[in-house]
Amino acid sequence: MYKGVATKEKTFCYIKRFPKYSRDFFIYSHDRFFSTLGLGTFKPEPYREDNYIVNFKDAIIEAVSNGINYIDTASNYRYGISEQEIKEALDILLETKGFQREELVISSKAGFIPLDFPFPEDPYSWIEEKVVQKGLATKEEVVIDQHCMNPKFLRWSVERSLSNLGIETLDLLFLHNPETQLGYVPRKIVLERIKEAFILFESLVKEGKIKHYGVASWNTFLYEEDHTEYLSLMDIVAIAKEVGGEAHHFKYLQLPYNLAKTHALNYTNQPYSDGKYYSIMQVAAMEDLHVIGSASLLQMNLFKKPFTQNISAILGTAAMTDVHTALQFARSGPVVSALFGSLTPDHVKDNLFLAFTPKANPNEYRSLFMQGDVNAL
Repeated sequence: MYKGVATKEKTFCYIKRFPKYSRDFFIYSHDRFFSTLGLGTFKPEPYREDNYIVNFKDAIIEAVSNGINYIDTASNYRYGISEQEIKEALDILLETKGFQREELVISSKAGFIPLDFPFPEDPYSWIEEKVVQKGLATKEEVVIDQHCMNPKFLRWSVERSLSNLGIETLDLLFLHNPETQLGYVPRKIVLERIKEAFILFESLVKEGKIKHYGVASWNTFLYEEDHTEYLSLMDIVAIAKEVGGEAHHFKYLQLPYNLAKTHALNYTNQPYSDGKYYSIMQVAAMEDLHVIGSASLLQMNLFKKPFTQNISAILGTAAMTDVHTALQFARSGPVVSALFGSLTPDHVKDNLFLAFTPKANPNEYRSLFMQGDVNAL
């Protein structure tokens, strides 16, 4: 098991490995430096057998060897296989290539039931045997046979992730899509379950198993206020302060942010203490919460037609591909890091052309929204 977490000193040493990169390819966030591009390990359609033939290991090695020090995963991604492949990469990176655990930021998520690979013939019996009968949760706490926030289950999930990854501490732990339970469980109970989860997470910080925690969601902070799956960030912040005081360790959000889905920045649906409404990114900034951008390429669904020349010109990627343009847009927003997924080392290397490119000019970036060039692709 690899000890340690990412530190300010070691992640700064990591930055110095890449003196030719743009100065803003790395960003400081809550006691460590992140690369502004991060590698995700999600793979859609987990039931497909070919998802288990491929391996993220070589892409991770390529990424870390060339300036990406943020790796994101989840306990349920490919039923734990993604986490295990990160360990395979860490064994090579740390044992033979001279990198140190403290140079890398590693995040995972807990909330969805990870099952096992090979996929069990009867997943309902698996849940009954592995979760309910072992006292990790009651049947009622397992929502739509896939999501659970019982603290015993979450602790088991975190410890399973640490074992899969071969590390003693996660830099970031995200509560994974808590909105999954809304519509099936009364809102009051969902908020109570989030509170119990945060109590556990603060305990895990004290135990040295996580450094910080957050919430990873798809739409819960982006919906209109009366939507069934909507959550107010200030309600979640209030829970964190109740549980951990002003020194709580709730520090991050993970949200989709891309050229077609810009709501996190420009949709004012989140109430704040001054009685006004702001976007989720604005409220996060006011509460010193940092945002990780997910779905930067929208699982390649952004590329059904070419981007306009105006977009690439403003983003400084006119001589590059539409993939570069999409990643440049995502990382130039108010995010710590923009995630992309790649199984191919060559694709990782190609995306890293952006490491030599400054982020978009803030004023020109804002002009994309004023001109209507985004959110309509």
